Amino acid sequence: MFCYQCEQTAKGTGCTVQGVCGKLPEIAALQDLLLYSLMGLSQVAVQGRKVGISDHDVNVFTVKAAFSTLTNVDFDSDRFMDLIGQSAILREKLKTKVASAGGTAVWTHGPAAFQPKTGQTDLVKQGEQVGIKSYPADHADILSLKHTVLYGIKGVSAYADHALILGQEDDSVYAYVQEGLAAIQRDDLGLDDWVKMALRCGEAAYKAMGLLDAGNTGAYGHPVPTKVPLGHKRGKAILVSGHDMKDLEELLKQTEGKGIHIYSHGEMLPTHGYPGLKKYKHFYGHFGTAWQNQTKEFVDFPGAVLMTTNCIQRPRNDYKNNIFTSGMVGWPGIAHIPDLNFQPVIDRALALAGFQQDQQGREVTVGFARNAVLGVAAKVIEAVKSGAIRHFFLVAGCDGAKPGRNYYTELVEKIPADCIVLTLACGKFRFFDKDLGDIGGIPRLLDAGQCNDAYSAVQIASALAEAFDVQVNELPLSLIISWYEQKAVCVLLALLHLGIKGIRLGPSLPAFLTPNVLDTLVKKFDLKPISSADEDLKSILEPCEN
Repeated sequence: MFCYQCEQTAKGTGCTVQGVCGKLPEIAALQDLLLYSLMGLSQVAVQGRKVGISDHDVNVFTVKAAFSTLTNVDFDSDRFMDLIGQSAILREKLKTKVASAGGTAVWTHGPAAFQPKTGQTDLVKQGEQVGIKSYPADHADILSLKHTVLYGIKGVSAYADHALILGQEDDSVYAYVQEGLAAIQRDDLGLDDWVKMALRCGEAAYKAMGLLDAGNTGAYGHPVPTKVPLGHKRGKAILVSGHDMKDLEELLKQTEGKGIHIYSHGEMLPTHGYPGLKKYKHFYGHFGTAWQNQTKEFVDFPGAVLMTTNCIQRPRNDYKNNIFTSGMVGWPGIAHIPDLNFQPVIDRALALAGFQQDQQGREVTVGFARNAVLGVAAKVIEAVKSGAIRHFFLVAGCDGAKPGRNYYTELVEKIPADCIVLTLACGKFRFFDKDLGDIGGIPRLLDAGQCNDAYSAVQIASALAEAFDVQVNELPLSLIISWYEQKAVCVLLALLHLGIKGIRLGPSLPAFLTPNVLDTLVKKFDLKPISSADEDLKSILEPCEN
């Protein structure tokens, strides 16, 4: 196997024996084969669009299947074998439609002609032949950009799938995903073409995040500032991790009146700010930090049930009976809820002891999405003009276990008292419970939400830029981003597509970026790696004082 799609990749170069995430070589091969099959399906879909054919079932399947290969989402070999088979069946049906419309529908080789074997052993052998290093490229920089686009597409697919669950979709997002996947097998595109393809991935990512924002706010209202207790109550408990608000809503409905408290976990913390979710009285508080620690924290409380909706960490065998997954998430030996019927989760929670006593913790405030922040925009603008607010820092992104993550905590602790910190995604769990005080009643630490709420943060920045009659890059705003997996890649590409410059990225740079590709991003967007908290703060703030 060879995989370097996440920041935690072995030795900073690539996982070759087993994934740091727990992915076995057999799963890696099946994922590679599924991606190869999706490239073939996408080749046919691209030809279909040329003759007016856009198959909705194919579109939806493409993003769902690509999403399944995201880091820490699915490790179930049976499900990958099923997806590979479905991909080939859908491809052949689509060929018939395309041919009937007068389009190209004959392929003699490559992924559009690929036929999957029937058993796992043979499928794994097929997958070993079509890994990411096999993609056609006559230069390392082109292969690097192909991988960048592939990982960005995985992130776009995740957001597109989340949005679709809430009834939001855009055919242009599907069209880009398929065009990008099909292009990976091309050998006639140059370096500039692939840079443009990567930025177009950012455009699709921004659209997908906008769709998800519309889905979340349309279904549950715009977030409002809300205090969330970090402790827990005595009694039966279900902890909900991941991102999917629809799953959380259904669980809240199904547990009403059953004597079970529901707690957010990891990136579900911001859901407490949505009026349509916070109305449930048994949705009590937040348990734990980021999802990377979900099972480590969970085993200390064996009386509770953990349900994870979008990602899963390798669970300890002795606690597998207390863990459930939903959505695309899958792990061998873990019960999966495919249909929003959470009765098995409820039954297990009722059978367990739950929390044995009340534990009073601190409170944190969530809900500072764009409507909440822009609702006090006049106050913010006046504070900037008066000098009360000197600078804004967006400290956002993914968390992880690799050394260097303490940089973000140190940075936030050292940011001067006349500066505002806006944060989102699970990286904030390094510092989300810090008491930074306020500036004239405006909290210095503003939690804008989940990773996809980068869309909301951009809306805030754009509105402030308009109010000050400047470009976004001229605002007293610095972006300090941590990355871990492919949703972070597509968020970064979205920011680059929007022309955002001066982003500091860490804790280490992606292994799939060659020196030449990185140099291109540095020259065009002033992208830079983080250094130390002191050095970066000095570099950011000293020019503001001159």
